[in-house]
Amino acid sequence: MNILVVAAEVAPFAKVGGLADMTGALPRAWSEEGHDVAVMLPLYGTIDVEHYGIVKTSHVVSVPVGYWTEYAEVWKGFLPDTSVPVYFLRSSEYFDRKGIYGYHDGFEDNDRRYLFFCRAAIETAKALGFQPDVIHAHDYHTAPCMPMLATQYRHDPFYAHTAGVFTIHNMAFQGMYDPVRAMEFGGFPPSEFYPQSWYEHHGSFNAMKAGIMFADKVTTVSPTYSQEIRWTNEGMGLQGALQKRAADLVGVLNGIDTSIWNPTSDVHTAVPFDVRTLAKKAVNKRALLREARLPSGAEAADLPVIGMVSRLTEQKGIPIMMRAVWDILEQRRARLIILGSGMREYEDFFLRAEERFPEHVRFVKGYNEPLSHRIQAGADLYLMPSQFEPCGLTQMYAMAYGTVPVVRSIGGLADTVTHYERSTLQGTGVRFHDYDESAVAYALDHALGLYNDEPHWTQVRTNAMQQDNSIGVAARHYLEVFSWARERHA
Repeated sequence: MNILVVAAEVAPFAKVGGLADMTGALPRAWSEEGHDVAVMLPLYGTIDVEHYGIVKTSHVVSVPVGYWTEYAEVWKGFLPDTSVPVYFLRSSEYFDRKGIYGYHDGFEDNDRRYLFFCRAAIETAKALGFQPDVIHAHDYHTAPCMPMLATQYRHDPFYAHTAGVFTIHNMAFQGMYDPVRAMEFGGFPPSEFYPQSWYEHHGSFNAMKAGIMFADKVTTVSPTYSQEIRWTNEGMGLQGALQKRAADLVGVLNGIDTSIWNPTSDVHTAVPFDVRTLAKKAVNKRALLREARLPSGAEAADLPVIGMVSRLTEQKGIPIMMRAVWDILEQRRARLIILGSGMREYEDFFLRAEERFPEHVRFVKGYNEPLSHRIQAGADLYLMPSQFEPCGLTQMYAMAYGTVPVVRSIGGLADTVTHYERSTLQGTGVRFHDYDESAVAYALDHALGLYNDEPHWTQVRTNAMQQDNSIGVAARHYLEVFSWARERHA
């Protein structure tokens, strides 16, 4: 099968969140299964072309935009340690700037940037002679590939049998644009924009809705989230569109790239370990404490460490965890090591906690990939009290490293973490349901009660490490979805 992946983020080249991890890992897994995969990504000004061996090709692709033509240079690289080609589409006007989306509200021309990229990706595949059986688009940035394929390229012999699959990673970001601009830039007839049309939502052009309505199949990143977005406010206003496509909506649980996230071979950690050598995790804990400049002697290391690697936003549940964490720190029951950045008020909270409890808290602002590995390997508990979580990957990383996740039972967290029961010795973490402070406090108290309480502490960590959340499982499920989508265009 020829699979064309079109995405605004692909790890390791351009990453803001879990979207990049998946678009970087899935093509690798499909290639290992014998499929031909090509990836399309904007050549952002922040991508280090020399470091990744990205070179300019001889292709300059004509891209229809409205009633005029623009152009994209085609550069080429490969996913690291694979033969999977990544085609970087360069436009100095759109992508030679700092950042991917722009800070806070995004760049003012994001509508034009990503409509251009979608059209350029489809034109580039044709110019390269890569005839896809499936175009796999991700989130609102590349959702317009679906209506473009269905309305502008369906009668092109090159794309006559190409299916479109659209994956929703997060309903919260939908690509709401001025309809006059978006319909023109995308090459869509203005007459097709009207109340309740497939492009329209509350008077705006909605890229997410267009992707949902025009795709052959729609997937989300966990089974529970696929239900939440249809029946609850997690649908963010598009519940009606999702209900219309319910027969073609599939929840495919994300997976982790075990070539990168694997405690037996992780180059970023102090010592390798696995479920049979779990005692070596203590070495990684002491190394993490030393790196964080926290007490790391034998007595100090016996205090549980709560780890977090997170965007500091309301979505991630920061408001409901602050009081519970502060109380635990005041009682000297645990240490906290957190890596992340986000809203100023939440950053300030962790800075105050670090100042108030200098021997118990370390806050590292920003993002540091190697450190995120060491936090997973060295922490005892991993806190994830999300307001909503389409899937989440960090709780899967935590389980792979024997770090007990404490999560709210929603979205992908509900699909991946089961609550540990002392009576049955079954479960992989601690779950709570209500989105409030008392629920977080109760869950953390329960988790701290498990710490070093044998046989339960060893059992819950062993259970977690024995879960198969590898990307290969997700990749095979996607291949099934692709086959179903292709049946419409056989």
